[in-house]
Amino acid sequence: MELQIRHTTHYRYEDSVDLAQHVVHLTPRDLAGQSVHTHRLCITPEPSSQHSDHDHFGNARTFFSHQSPHDELLVQADSVVSTQAPRALPSEALIPRWESVREHFRYRAHAPFDAASEYLFASPHVPRDDAFIAFARPAMSPARSWVDAVCALMARIHTELRYESQSTEINTPALHALAQGKGVCQDFAHIMIGCLRSLGLPARYVSGYLLTQPPPGRPRLVGADASHAWVSAYLPSACVPEWQTDAPGLWIDFDPTNHRWGWGSPGEDYVTLGLGRDFADVSPMRGVIQGGAQHTLRVGVTVAPPEEFVRLTTMSSSHRSPT
Repeated sequence: MELQIRHTTHYRYEDSVDLAQHVVHLTPRDLAGQSVHTHRLCITPEPSSQHSDHDHFGNARTFFSHQSPHDELLVQADSVVSTQAPRALPSEALIPRWESVREHFRYRAHAPFDAASEYLFASPHVPRDDAFIAFARPAMSPARSWVDAVCALMARIHTELRYESQSTEINTPALHALAQGKGVCQDFAHIMIGCLRSLGLPARYVSGYLLTQPPPGRPRLVGADASHAWVSAYLPSACVPEWQTDAPGLWIDFDPTNHRWGWGSPGEDYVTLGLGRDFADVSPMRGVIQGGAQHTLRVGVTVAPPEEFVRLTTMSSSHRSPT
């Protein structure tokens, strides 16, 4: 599936900003099941300086700064990507018990290093806590296969927690969202990661986009989509020697918000933007400013096939009010 994405971030400041430093993660990743054809980042006003590199997790990021007063900031990222449907596991019949995966990561002197161990530890937004273990325990029954157990945990989050917009903030602790029993996709991802890590299973945070379908008879609205978040959990190849693969392991994606999963992505209607320990590693945009204490923020995301994207954006421009 070919998809075109536009992600806009628009700040209006009541008082001018004198100096600003920002970093954005707005470039989709090139992965086995996803190819980036084009990407363009447009920043208004033009930055005083700008450069790009890759972070520790392999995500593309762009730093930019403004060194003169400005009362608004518009950051627009346009991308075209091709995605594929999830791949089939080499053989689900060979999937080990989830306890075997946990034992693989238990410390042993002179054990081979597995880079996925990095995703076992607490991170800024995801602690390891007994509350996560208590929530996950009904799904992680003894001798259950790793895939069945992780899918059951995903289903438990999907069915027992309520998705409610504006019920949490960006910095709401995952334990608080779990205790109140509601949140948004970021909270669901953090909770699932907290459950897996607390049980000794590596898991990482995935930020990206999801092609959403409008209700029957209603058109797609430009900017009606939003950034999305889900979870990637790790199955080491050492636990499945029959697969005879050179890869150290498989990262399988699980979306507790929509109860979907797959190897490579939960579906071809998903676009992966960034990978990290939690939201703090892949925040679409963050920074520091001098001045501009009061501001308004508008964020819009549109994800559509290219031919539909052109029609929608043309229609949007023709109905835009003059400023």
